[in-house]
Amino acid sequence: MTTFSIANATIATQANVYFDGKCVSHSITLADGTKKSVGVVLPATLTFNTGAPEIMECVAGGCAYQLADSNAWIPSQAGERFNVPGNSSFQIRVTEAYHYICHFG
Repeated sequence: MTTFSIANATIATQANVYFDGKCVSHSITLADGTKKSVGVVLPATLTFNTGAPEIMECVAGGCAYQLADSNAWIPSQAGERFNVPGNSSFQIRVTEAYHYICHFG
């Protein structure tokens, strides 16, 4: 298991639960105001809408994603990231638990 330390961060202890529990995350706010979430998506195909731009970083597992302006499903594995524009959406298809860090803004 990989761990890391974040000095002066605020972590929401109440989980964000979406899609009947298929996606669960915790919000993190860093001292400089940067927002992130850390979570897991369980096997499903889900559509997420974005407000701010997002970078989805795969920590473990894998997925395939499709951005709103594309018909292509692109695989993403541990150690890889993908960018999602703000005010947009993306679909994510997960066949094994997908652990992620979402970087907002």
